Formats: sequence, C-alpha cells, structure tokens
Amino acid sequence: MFKALVLSKNDDGVSSEIQEMNADQLPEGDVVVNVEYSTLNYKDGLVLNGLGGLVRNYPHVGGVDFAGTVETSTHADFKAGDKVVLTGWRVGEVHWGGYGQKARVSGDWLVHLPEGLDTRQAMAVGTAGFTSMLGVMALEDQGLSPEKGEVLITGAAGGVGSVAAAILAKLGYDVAGSTGRADTHDYLREMGVKNIIGRDELSEASKRPLEKELWAGCIDAVGGTTLSRVLAQMKYGGSVAAIGLAGGNKLDATVIPFLLRGVNLLGIDSVMCPKERRVKAWNRIVTDLPMEKLDGMISQAKLQDLPQLGKDIIAGQVRGRVVVDVAGS
Repeated sequence: MFKALVLSKNDDGVSSEIQEMNADQLPEGDVVVNVEYSTLNYKDGLVLNGLGGLVRNYPHVGGVDFAGTVETSTHADFKAGDKVVLTGWRVGEVHWGGYGQKARVSGDWLVHLPEGLDTRQAMAVGTAGFTSMLGVMALEDQGLSPEKGEVLITGAAGGVGSVAAAILAKLGYDVAGSTGRADTHDYLREMGVKNIIGRDELSEASKRPLEKELWAGCIDAVGGTTLSRVLAQMKYGGSVAAIGLAGGNKLDATVIPFLLRGVNLLGIDSVMCPKERRVKAWNRIVTDLPMEKLDGMISQAKLQDLPQLGKDIIAGQVRGRVVVDVAGS
C-alpha cells in the first residue's frame, strides 16, 4: 500500500483526496519506482484545478515529474536500486504521475540520475528547470554567447525563470529579468539577475514592428503580448526560446523582426524531447547550475499542500521551485 493524491471529477469540478492505494492499481509499465520527490509546475496547477483539458480519465494521479529509486524493472536499462528521474512523456496528464509514493512507467521515459545530483535536487530542478536548460542549449545552438549582449528572461521569478537566471549567470551572461512582483527583486538578484524590468514595460503591445535593439537572446515563459513585444526588441540575429504561456497562447506579431533582423523564434518542447538530448540537458544541469543557488530557490511541501499550491501557481503566487516530499507525506 502507498499514499497518493487522487483527483476525481464530478459535476462540480475536480476534487482531490489523499488515498491509500494498492500497487495493483498502478497503470501499465515495465518499471516500478519508489517516488521520493516530485515538484509543482504550471502544468501541474492546471491539472490540479481541472483546467486545460489535460486529463481525460479519472480518477487520476497528477505530477508531471518525479525522482526516486527503482523498485522492480523488466526494462533492460534499469535495475532495482537505480536512481532515476522522469519529466514529460505526458506523465501526470495521460499517464499517472509523481503525486503518489509509487509510480509504474515505461523505462523508455526514465533517465538515470546524473552523478552529482540527488533526487531532491533533481526535483528542485524539475520540468521547469529542465526546460530552462533546453532553452539555454537552443539559444547556444543559434550562436548565443556572453559577448553577444544581454539576455532577457520573462517571468523571471517563476520556476523556469529562476533556473534560467542561475544557469545563464554562471555561464557569464548579463541577465535581465522581467517580473510584476516587487517582493521578488532581492531574490532575482540572488539568482544572478542584474537588470530588473517591470512586467508592465513588456505587457503592452508595441506600436511599431521594430523597437530599439536590446536583447541578444531571450528565454520567454510568458508568451502572449509580452513575447510579441520582445520580438520587436531583439538584436540582429538574436533568438527567443519560447517556453511558456502564462500570459496567453496567442501571438499577435508581425514578420518584420524575422525578415529585417533575422530574429529566430525557437519552440522548446520538454514533453517529447528525445532521450539523447534529455541526458545531455541533465548532465549540463549538473555542471552549469550552481547548487547553492538551487537551494535558495526551494520551498518544500507535502502531498496535502498541493491543492492550495495548485491554485497559487495559476495565480502567479509561487516563487522559485516547490519540492514535494512525496515519500515523507
């Protein structure tokens, strides 16, 4: 028997309850993992609140990522005792996820935990931080380097932004961060942000297709009008890694930045990302994310805290990374 936060749906919406479950109730898979930690991402907030149509079948166990120890495996790459991490593959949406003390999944979805990273740290990174690393790698693939100029992070105080700031600062970049929360300014400076920009400066639509060239690169976790405004401010040949849509999923922009400045808009998908690139990203996290800054991002929670935290993250009230102590719940 094990504990899990189980979501149910009725005419009044989605509700949650911690239940005792039997391992026989787990979905199909060739690896059973004793989950130690999970985390809270924006997508988890949607699932917890029954938003976005992400979950089709109830009852459901959410949690789009987890880290733990293999209990049993018939997969060739994993054996009992292996430390593993999982992000993506629609786990926590279509497939039961990490908000239970046991999970059964396909071994093809798992990555061996890199040396130098424990399961708690892996979930302090989580899907948000893993996606940040993919964004940094994508910008580098397009030629971004510190001497090219300042890199902007939108939604900088969130999970994606916090990890991106810490990574970019360690790599030697001058980092700018936009936020609408004045109480996060000191925190952002601790993460390595040198130039803090008010959310309002980017949330209004640009009156011109091109503005002054400001940013050599951008990690955008907001989307919507903010993204269209940032595109108009990119330096020649600059790239934007589009990671989130907290500000909306519509993009009202012109093609002028692409045609006259050679700007690149890079879509970052962490859900179906190929395994080879996943492994590369996790290994980069170990070397490029300063662990002392990672510790400063963390607030810890248990399974019973998730319903309220799910509301908070949708409302933009969660700073940094929430680590969910699943095993200790």
